[in-house]
Parts: sequence; structure tokens; C-alpha cells
Amino acid sequence: MTVPLGLRTVTVSRAIEADRKRLWQALWPFGQDAAWSDEILSAEPLDGEGTVLIKLSWEGRDGRPIERKARFDDVVEGSRFSMRVIEDTALDPSFWADYRETTELVCEGNATRVTLTQTDRYRGVAFLIFRYFAMRRELAKLQVWARTGTYRKGGWFEHPVSQIGFALLSAFILWPFFGLNPGGLALAAILTSVVALHELGHMAAFRLTGHRRARMIFIPLLGGIAIGGRPYDSRFEVAFVALMGAGFSAFLVPLLIAASGLAGSEGHRLAAVLLATLAGCASLFNIANLVPVWKFDGGQVLRQICPGPIALALASFLLLSALLALGWRAGFPPGFLLVAGAVFSVLSLITVGSGVKPRHELKPIHAFDRLAMAGALLAVFAIHGYGVLWASAQLM
Repeated sequence: MTVPLGLRTVTVSRAIEADRKRLWQALWPFGQDAAWSDEILSAEPLDGEGTVLIKLSWEGRDGRPIERKARFDDVVEGSRFSMRVIEDTALDPSFWADYRETTELVCEGNATRVTLTQTDRYRGVAFLIFRYFAMRRELAKLQVWARTGTYRKGGWFEHPVSQIGFALLSAFILWPFFGLNPGGLALAAILTSVVALHELGHMAAFRLTGHRRARMIFIPLLGGIAIGGRPYDSRFEVAFVALMGAGFSAFLVPLLIAASGLAGSEGHRLAAVLLATLAGCASLFNIANLVPVWKFDGGQVLRQICPGPIALALASFLLLSALLALGWRAGFPPGFLLVAGAVFSVLSLITVGSGVKPRHELKPIHAFDRLAMAGALLAVFAIHGYGVLWASAQLM
């Protein structure tokens, strides 16, 4: 997912039953209908060479609209234009160094073929796929707007009903891996629930830190992802959101352990086993997310709270060692743990520095907040570590 792909061009095309001039007025930033999607709030020229300041409806880290400075060239009125982004108020200019997009409109009988092309340098296939589907969605929404005159926000993919359907689909996809029997189905459902609860913790943290439009996307088999409504504003916010994925489940694991013990004492053996399995899966999944790899939750927390590279390296080594020791204590084979440690170390080296750099440095984390997050990380680790050991003793 992080292999350098070099320069890649994504092209999406669709024939839309509308007049070319009307579509031009919608797609050209200075057109009369440029606000058709509520994305562009305003556009004003900065010079006579095609440089433009575009104000977008997307919310920046300060809560204000993101402003983007772009340059247009190869403009043919009513037919095509190309755009390069010089800088914006959200991301470092290096993010846009190789980016270029082109919009072309060609008449096809009573319709107009709209072709969108984006070229950029990609590190990993995930963002390339995201842009492809984002362009497809834009054309689909443009087609609806051309037919009805209204813009429909959102889409079927992130609709709550669709997300519930994806979660169910993921459970059924996992079912054969655990055995096509009631126990296998229960285990698949438990694992899917654990992923959903983890992402719900991230989403709750986004809400608590002022993100007004946080949402959760569930991807069958691959897991889920919580998305905030704006860029991060401070290092504390990054650490808090990252830790709350496992932190949310840390409140549930002791309750599940107590409920399992109560069910067992009352003679409800099946309920006790299911609750113990849920507690064990939640503990194992969440403590695995605390691995100090760059893109994992544990790595993100440590990068924000460690004051320098030496402290970060030491904390990462100690956390990884504690995770491997926990795995050994829980009964995992030593060979498996050595391989896992090597894989995590390589992943950390491969993904180091691969995050998107913001336009301005995040607000620093204060000493008290640093200590509070370090204590919370230790508490979350201890709770889930105990959950792993308790579940392995109960279920073995």
C-alpha cells in the first residue's frame, strides 16, 4: 500500500445529457454555476497570467474555509482548461508539486462528454483508488444536477444503511475462514463488531475535539476508518483521536469480563464463552493497534508525546518489547513473535515520514497533556493486556 508508483494519470469520462455551455458554466471556476456543488465559494484572479485564489467550502483546521491558489492554462472557452495547485491553507506546497488536473467538454449529439483527468505522483495505491472514485462521483452528481438542477450531498456508499450492509457483508466474508458453522459465524460477527467499536471510538474523539462532520466508513474485509471533518489542529488532538480507538474499548473490556464471569456463575456457559471471546478479540485487536508503527495508533500517539527522536526510538522499543512479552505470556509461539517483531520494525521503517505534511506546524502539546496522554496510553495497554491474558486463560 505504500510502494512508490511514480506519476500516474487517472481519467474518468461520462456523457451527460446537457448543453456544453451550461456544463462549462458549472465546471469553470468563474462560471455562473460554479457553486453548483457548494464546493467553490468564490474565485478571484490574482494576476493576468491565470493565477487564481479559490475559496472552498471545506473546513480548515481553524474552522474557516480552505483557500487555494491555483494557476490555469490551456484554457479554451467552453471546451477545456487545465489547473495546477500552487498552494493552499491546509497542506504543504510539496503535496501539490506534481498535481495537475484537466477538464474537457466535447459535444456528442444531444449530450456532452465530460472528461476529467488528474495526474499526480503516488506513494501507494490507496489514494489513487480514492481519487478515481471521487472523480466518478463528481461526474455522477454533475449528471443529476444537470437533469434536476439540484445537488445531492453525500452518497449511497457512506449512508448508514449501506455501512450496516457492508458490516454484515464483511462478517459473512469472514465466516468461511473460521468454519462454516454457528461458532464460525459468531466469531466473524464478533470480529466485525470489534472493528466497528474501535472506529466508533475514533469518531467520538473527533466529535469531542470539535469536528462537526466526523463519520465512519466500513470497508468489507479490510476494516473501517473514521474520518474527521477538518484537518488536525494540534498534536494533542492527533494523539487523543489515535488513542481513543483502543481507549473506547478499554471501557468495555472490564465490563465484558465481569459479565462473562457473572454469566458463568449463573450457569449460562454459552453466554459466558461468547462474552469472553468478545473481550479477548477486542483486547487483542486493540492492543495490536498500539504497535509503534508510523501509521498505527500507537505510533501516532508516541510521535506526538515524545519530545525528540531519541525519546521516540526508546519509547517505541519499549512498547514493542512489552507487546512481544505479552504475546509470549499469552502463549504465542516464540518464532511467530520474532517474525511479528521483525515485520513491525520493517513496516515502521518503510512508512516513516509517509504522512501528509500540513501547511503549518500543528500546535505543540503542553507538558501536562503529554504526561496525561502517556498515562492514558499505559492504562489502555494495561487494560487490554490483562484482557488478552484473561481471555487466553478462559478459552484455552
